[in-house]
Amino acid sequence: MQKVIGANDRLRIGLIGCGGRGSLDARLMRGTAEDIQAVAPECFHDGQLDPRLAAPRNLDIAALCDVYAARIEAAKRWAPEARTYSDFRKLLDSKEIDAVIIATPDPWHAPMAILACDAGKDVYLEKPVFYRIGEGKAMIDAVRRNKRIVQIGTQHRSAEHIAEAARMVQGGRIGEVRFVRVWNYMSIAWGNAPLPDSEPPADLNWDAWLGPSPKVPFNRNRLNYRSFMDYTNGIISDYGNHRFDSVHQIMGDEIPLTVASSALRFNQKLAGDIYDMQTATYEYRNFLLSYEACNYNGHGLGGRTAGMRYYGMRGPEDRPHGMAFYGTEAALFVDRIGMELYPEPKPPAPGSGRRGFAWEPRMEKFKMNEDEPTPMHTLHFAECVRARKDPFPNIETGIRATTVACLGNISYWTGRKLKWDAGQLTIPGDAEANRYLNRPYRKPWDLVKL
Repeated sequence: MQKVIGANDRLRIGLIGCGGRGSLDARLMRGTAEDIQAVAPECFHDGQLDPRLAAPRNLDIAALCDVYAARIEAAKRWAPEARTYSDFRKLLDSKEIDAVIIATPDPWHAPMAILACDAGKDVYLEKPVFYRIGEGKAMIDAVRRNKRIVQIGTQHRSAEHIAEAARMVQGGRIGEVRFVRVWNYMSIAWGNAPLPDSEPPADLNWDAWLGPSPKVPFNRNRLNYRSFMDYTNGIISDYGNHRFDSVHQIMGDEIPLTVASSALRFNQKLAGDIYDMQTATYEYRNFLLSYEACNYNGHGLGGRTAGMRYYGMRGPEDRPHGMAFYGTEAALFVDRIGMELYPEPKPPAPGSGRRGFAWEPRMEKFKMNEDEPTPMHTLHFAECVRARKDPFPNIETGIRATTVACLGNISYWTGRKLKWDAGQLTIPGDAEANRYLNRPYRKPWDLVKL
């Protein structure tokens, strides 16, 4: 049995996947002022670090693992004392490691998380939780039978304004909310110019990088794995996953009943095959959710409030990502780092003789911003590991958000509206759709049984 880690014990973390996101997570989790200044300078205000983040973490990044040695060498610059591994299984065998961060391409998430739990490690797992819905039950079983702390990297859960939005909506402040809109709009070309296949770099284990995914020749563009459906589920998963989780938190309902989706790829000049555009409509018990992804334009909602900052903004007016909750009393627009409330007008008083609406708001308009929540999210994981407390974005919560994204693709692939049975984790009466719930693991990387 793994020993209980007290407040005075140093927590030893292993990083699996030393790319940009994994390195950011690890440095924020270690939480020195130097780390935070390097990767999240917005947490400093007038030269002072946010006091919530300033306390010493008593935490070491004790191990680095990647199948690409160049990534490890880059990480060694900020974690020079860490042991290094090219095979994550050897890291998991180490008794010197208490917990791991998993920040790899999506198809590795489920197998690594299951094996980490079986090895007695706690896990900070980047989203999406899995690559295919059928992996979810085995993940839950591994977490619960091993009594592990597993936190999902859906950092919106550590944003105070999103928790406040949940209180507002569920408390009835903006009236009845029956329609929710989520958007991910980006005015960027997603991918690189095509390159010919080649031999992999000498310091890259290409077969292990591919892991359970189909065997293909090395192509440098594939290292930009978010452009290829072999390793991702597209924008609806990479970006939508966060917002589906926030909709669940704010609305208090995590289970879609049906889904219908369309998607297209227009740009054939760039490497990759993710969709440029996707829409999906989800019916929940008491509301309708409309999702939109667009890789051609950054004006997802259009318009800004003066003085507000918006997540992902690239120009003076674009509004790339967000959620809108349309209530009978007001509309609430929310993104990762802020929210705004726009009241509905009051109706005319009975007997006033006026028609339509008097343009007097039903409540006071407001706006607010806060910092990127990832630093607080990594701190929350360390606290939960020490306290042996289930984190608020636990494995079940993460699975439900990723499921929403994956169902959108399955609806598009089958070309029809689908029903979802969350209790049985199946699409009732649809054998074709259910085949998309799993993708067989490629040998010899079929390391876990589903």
